[in-house]
Amino acid sequence: MIVDVHSHAFGCPDHFAGDFLAQAGRSRTGEVDLTVRWEEYAASSPADSKAIVFGGKARLSGLWVDDEHVAAYAAAHPDRLIGFMSLDPTQDGWRQELRLGHRDLGLRGIKLMPMYAGFDPGHEDFDPLWAYASEHGLPVLLHTGTTFVSQAPIEYARPMLADKVARRFPELRMILAHLGHPYEGECLAVIRKHPHVYADVSALHYRPFQLWRALMLAQEYGVWDKLLFGSDYPFTTVNDSVKGLRAVAAVESPKGLPGLDAEQVERLIDRDALPLLGLS
Repeated sequence: MIVDVHSHAFGCPDHFAGDFLAQAGRSRTGEVDLTVRWEEYAASSPADSKAIVFGGKARLSGLWVDDEHVAAYAAAHPDRLIGFMSLDPTQDGWRQELRLGHRDLGLRGIKLMPMYAGFDPGHEDFDPLWAYASEHGLPVLLHTGTTFVSQAPIEYARPMLADKVARRFPELRMILAHLGHPYEGECLAVIRKHPHVYADVSALHYRPFQLWRALMLAQEYGVWDKLLFGSDYPFTTVNDSVKGLRAVAAVESPKGLPGLDAEQVERLIDRDALPLLGLS
């Protein structure tokens, strides 16, 4: 069974402000359509797969999806979707949104976008957020890696910022999104040292050299078991992501170097992330 730990629920264009959509065209080559359609997602993923789904909140970058939207989307497909809330802790009211998402809406984790919202996730000012998540068993998916949004401060994209959080809250489950690209080595160093910190491989297959190199680093660091499958729908799909991973696994390595372990790639695709995240 595939568990997609990185899927979005956007209402396009209602949930975007300013020039976010225009800038999104820089995210990859080719046209980018951020409209979320359940029928499309379902048709482009195995029928028995499950997905963690969230919206996003980052006032600085012009993205705001109310958690009620995500909760309704997940509730419409309870056999397939697990809803996460989103928080922007630079904005007033985030504590109330945290309690609402958890207690009233039944959302089972948190998505944070430090670079898009413009905050250092490791700063002690945000410890109440991390403490609540740890106490209540809410896993946190943390955006790491670069972006297409000009106003988003890239210094808050670094995976090493999560190290400060994991040291203070060692029981907290965290996922570092996109393998921290282009800081993959830094991301791997963080997930290797913390038992409950993982990374997803979403939105990387359409950069095959970068993905091949990142997975080779993961193999050399011995952290295959810390990698989780993700798609980043609607930027791409589950089936295309699986196809891309398998294509990279089949790449012939340079002379004198070992290749990717294709069996480990298959285990990554089929890894059940839910018990690892406390979501069984």
